[in-house]
Amino acid sequence: MKLSKYLLPTLREAPSDADNVSAQLMQRAGMIRKVASGIYDWLPLGLRVLRKVEKIVRAEMDGIGGMEVDLPVIQPKALWEETGRWPVYGKELLRIKDRKDAEFCFAPTAEEVVTDLVRREVRSWRQLPTMLYQIGRKFRDEIRPRFGVMRAREFIMKDAYSFHADEADANTYYKTIYEAYKRVFVRCGLKFKPVLAQAGAIGGSFSHEFMVLAETGEETIVSCTKCDYGANIERSEIKDAFKAPDAAAFKPLSEFDTQGKTTVADVAALIKRPLTDFLKTQLYMIDGKTPVIALMRGDHELHEAKLAAVVGAPNLYRATPAQYEAVMGCKVGYGGPQNHPNADIYADFSTKGVLNGVSGANKDGLHTDNFNIARDLPEKPTIVFENDADLRNISAAKFRGFFDLRSATLEDPCPSCGGKTEFFKGIEVGHTFKLGTKYSTSMKAEYLDKAQKPQVMVMGCYGIGVSRVVAAAIEQGHDKDGIVWPSEIAPFQCAVVVIDEKDDARVRPAVDALVASLEAKGFDVLEDDRDGKPGVKFKDIDLIGIPHRFVVSKRMLDAGHVEYKKRGDAAAVHWPLEAAADKLAELLSAAVKSAV
Repeated sequence: MKLSKYLLPTLREAPSDADNVSAQLMQRAGMIRKVASGIYDWLPLGLRVLRKVEKIVRAEMDGIGGMEVDLPVIQPKALWEETGRWPVYGKELLRIKDRKDAEFCFAPTAEEVVTDLVRREVRSWRQLPTMLYQIGRKFRDEIRPRFGVMRAREFIMKDAYSFHADEADANTYYKTIYEAYKRVFVRCGLKFKPVLAQAGAIGGSFSHEFMVLAETGEETIVSCTKCDYGANIERSEIKDAFKAPDAAAFKPLSEFDTQGKTTVADVAALIKRPLTDFLKTQLYMIDGKTPVIALMRGDHELHEAKLAAVVGAPNLYRATPAQYEAVMGCKVGYGGPQNHPNADIYADFSTKGVLNGVSGANKDGLHTDNFNIARDLPEKPTIVFENDADLRNISAAKFRGFFDLRSATLEDPCPSCGGKTEFFKGIEVGHTFKLGTKYSTSMKAEYLDKAQKPQVMVMGCYGIGVSRVVAAAIEQGHDKDGIVWPSEIAPFQCAVVVIDEKDDARVRPAVDALVASLEAKGFDVLEDDRDGKPGVKFKDIDLIGIPHRFVVSKRMLDAGHVEYKKRGDAAAVHWPLEAAADKLAELLSAAVKSAV
């Protein structure tokens, strides 16, 4: 491909709204252009990378028996109503109407559509297991699209769905796809780690995220230094290693004025007590009606996903100030679990060991000292509240017990082997879910077993953010000059920079011979035949991240050589022109062998 004929609009400076490295470099490198918030054009260079990732993903899905389909991106409301997700998915679901006023959505995922397809076409146990996948566009109406294609509203995704006769077969296939995912990301040249994860809105019994390791990642990964345990921070398990204090050490409850201080940190500084002596009382609402209290030690942070999982309510949100005052009977910052908390209470494991702790007093301006859970928490029945006005009229609450509710810290040992843990930043590029019968039951996706009796299919769901893989590779691989692609997904593997073509008749034949020999070895080649200064050409080749650069010039030909430089190397070397393609092939072959 000659660059003089290629649409490659590179930029010296990134647009002002490009808010992370990949967004900046993808636009500077002429890979994408912004059309609207979270919606992008993919230009030729970017599309080449995207297609290379797709090719790897497709090969691995085909290799484990997957069959590619192309499902509609416009999906009818009726299918989503069957699973109950139409009213609960949230504003990320782009709802639309056709000319007949029928309601549809633009697909953010495809569980309903694929389950509908399979329930109509798969009848017998002989047809199971089956796995269908597609690679195509999805749309999620993110409230705040950011980070370029990393968190865009429209994106390219590979989503796969497997259907099984029983749990055992589904579990076996889950392991198969887990290994296939690892091969995908190895082939893409990425450093990554699979970690345990929350199932989230998709649902299911267990799941894994595949994280590309990058300092700019949004997610925090907890990893053991001794074993292969890994989990995202919301799923990282914290064992109950805390002992309740001796009741003989309990002191009488008392109240004190905190001089307008409401936060744990401010009250701790006021009374000169460590954060570990405090109990934080955090109020949440289920569907805006049912209050729930999370009780945390003062130095720990609640992880809302863990609380939602324990409570069994995904629609769990932090109480508004008005709801807080209605339930707690005081202003925000003064609430505590004692007396009449008016909500079920879920305490983190670590609170079990707090002796004579400090909490809110449920009175404006006051806090309580010497609070002890074993003595001071109520145990009463639970009730549900219809609106904020009813909340003041209740006195029922129940202490539900101790649970793992907090985000992990570096002080927490590995829950698997007890070893020391470390934290990494990561970018989620893949997610696997064991769905069970969540969708097949509600949509009646059944098959006839060997005895000709109907049975519900067991499902799995497996996604890879193909466009996100492209951005994650850049977040992981870049330097001050631009992108540093893994060779496997680079848009072109080689660049041939042409210099002095107008001044020396030998240059063009030499370039053509070099390009032909490189392509004969299977390399993708971009020929920079543009008019311009060598320095400008070199900067562009570094910016777009071509792994291997050759220079053909009058001076090089005088010596019978071409100049070769690997992306990121400090210095170039000279190779004989006629041997250049062979030497590059030998170099890469040796690199592969050393890696193995």
